[in-house]
Amino acid sequence: MKLTRHNGRSGKHGTYNPRHNDRRFDVENSEHIDAERARQNVYWDCYRGFTTHDFRESPEQPDFSFEEIERMYYYEHYSDHVDAQNARNEKTRHTERNRTVDDLLKNNKTCPEESIYQIGTIEESVPPGTLALIVSEFYEEFERRFGSHIHILDWALHLDEGTPHIHERHVFDCKNRYGELCPQQEKALEELGVELPDPSKPKGKHNNRKQTFDAVCRTMLFDISHKHGVHLEQEPSYGGRAYLEKQDYILMKQKEQLAAQGQKLEELTLKIEDVDNLIDEVSSVAYDKAVELVTDEVKTMTHQEDIDMIEDTKVWLQSPERKAPKKERDYAVARLDGVVRRIRKAMQSTLEKMKAVLLHADKKKSITEEIKKQTKPSIVEALRRGMEEQRKKDSEKQAQEKQKKQNMEL
Repeated sequence: MKLTRHNGRSGKHGTYNPRHNDRRFDVENSEHIDAERARQNVYWDCYRGFTTHDFRESPEQPDFSFEEIERMYYYEHYSDHVDAQNARNEKTRHTERNRTVDDLLKNNKTCPEESIYQIGTIEESVPPGTLALIVSEFYEEFERRFGSHIHILDWALHLDEGTPHIHERHVFDCKNRYGELCPQQEKALEELGVELPDPSKPKGKHNNRKQTFDAVCRTMLFDISHKHGVHLEQEPSYGGRAYLEKQDYILMKQKEQLAAQGQKLEELTLKIEDVDNLIDEVSSVAYDKAVELVTDEVKTMTHQEDIDMIEDTKVWLQSPERKAPKKERDYAVARLDGVVRRIRKAMQSTLEKMKAVLLHADKKKSITEEIKKQTKPSIVEALRRGMEEQRKKDSEKQAQEKQKKQNMEL
């Protein structure tokens, strides 16, 4: 089937209004909308979560339109920026530049962007539950990857028209040079690390981060759809020929990177499964580290008491209470310093000899063999437990996904 993902902010009548999405008009007068099936539509917003037609009609529940939800979000998050910018305008005597939060919602640069998702056509499409499941998983991944700077405000699953589809609206934002949070698309994508399609060329209409971002979203949708057994045509259903070729190139590069990552993961898995080689490496490294620790400990302990006693004696000799002439006391202290130096030198020599003996190939081999003999059962058991835990997690996740799919279809 064909995947459709259209994006836009405005048309010939100005910026898009979310009233169409949450059906805040008389659907009886719309020929393309089935009023009875409109009661089956599903709605979601960033403040209340999921709502339905019955939820709206309940007198016990507060009802807000998508238009009101978006206005609340903009006032909550961007009013500080608007007030600060207006104050700067007044300071520079350019009050004609002053704006309100409502102006941000009406401007096609700062208003929410709307995306439409559809799989198939009026002749053949996926079941509504499958579409909802695919898109909801997409939104979860979207939030995980982009949620710090791109915020989904609301979306609606429409079952009352020819083909099931979803309208979703989101806003890009990040802090400006004054530290104020405000809507700005390109800067938000830059902070998310989204690259230009062609980094060697200047940013422009045909080379901007939004193109890369849309290609990434498309790849995410393809992968999630494939996981649910929905196979999609590769060619996008929007954009010109040059744009399409550029996005296909980006998509190809992303799939190559995923394949390379998969190869690395497979190599790592094979290495971990080779338990004997792993234990050989671990035992050898562990033995070397143990020798270092043991010799350091010996260095700390060997003759340290003798050195401490000599140092105490030096302090005693230099005490003003001693009756011996200062010259004789200084001579004795100097001699004691020489004794300490010889002790330290002897310690270092002994440690080097000890380390050489311990690290000798024959000695190391015999001891590491014993280490492997003692540690192999515990390492194998730890790996086995890890694999069992991972299998359990995978099984639980599959069961949850299956239950979630069944619930959505119901």
